[in-house]
Amino acid sequence: MTTTTKPATPPATTGRRRVGPGALALRQGRLEITQFLRSRESVVFTMGFPIIMILIFASIFDGTIGGGVKFTQYFITGMIATGLMTVSFQNLGIWIPIERDRGVLKRYRGTPMPKWVWFAGKVIMVVVIGVAETALLLAVAVALFDLDLPATAGKWFTFGWVAVLGVTACTLCGIAISSLARTARSGSAVVTPVSLVLQFISGVFFVFTDLPTWMQQVAALFPLKWMCQGLRAVFLPESFGAQEPGGSFELGRVALVLALWCLIGLALCLTTFRWTTKRDG
Repeated sequence: MTTTTKPATPPATTGRRRVGPGALALRQGRLEITQFLRSRESVVFTMGFPIIMILIFASIFDGTIGGGVKFTQYFITGMIATGLMTVSFQNLGIWIPIERDRGVLKRYRGTPMPKWVWFAGKVIMVVVIGVAETALLLAVAVALFDLDLPATAGKWFTFGWVAVLGVTACTLCGIAISSLARTARSGSAVVTPVSLVLQFISGVFFVFTDLPTWMQQVAALFPLKWMCQGLRAVFLPESFGAQEPGGSFELGRVALVLALWCLIGLALCLTTFRWTTKRDG
């Protein structure tokens, strides 16, 4: 008598598709963007502040600063850098303490979702909002103030790597500085003064070389000054580089300092980031 072996029955499936890590990150990014857009204060301040400042300063200062460069052209490059810093450093530094204080981060840590997915969602949000904000600033500057867009692929490439390195450094520093806030309310008090001081000393509101020497030296320690300088190399004439403190736009040094701040920001994130408030332990 022969017996026949039945093929093994495949395990039952639950009908749920397994979501890959890339899809998880995209979903988290979409959630972060949705939450950002639902906060009117964040949208108005992050997207509207640079445009409002351009309109105000362009109405007050309409002269040139040398080399045939209008002050509005110089100022716009600084506001693009400020916009990128606002959506990354300032936005994250304020909102992460709010999420931590509300217990959102504690709940995330307790889920099976890999921790890096939460960080990826923040990065995706910063990139999407940063691109949208920069495009809006450029559109306003071209339409109202005759800003000349980069005419060569090389300048667009410079624009790209300055923006990427700058946003990366500011994003990591924003995540790191969020740990200094003890409560949700103190996030703005910790981050906003730092952001404003950096803008004033980094050549955003004033021509950088008109600032006191000691102020220039302090600004050179932080990434915003180098973001502004890199963007001036993109939007201002090559001849204007002679008016920079180093006698040129020093793009090699811009890349080096911004890359160094990316490493510093990463180290600070790894050593200081907290998922819970100090009172939660």
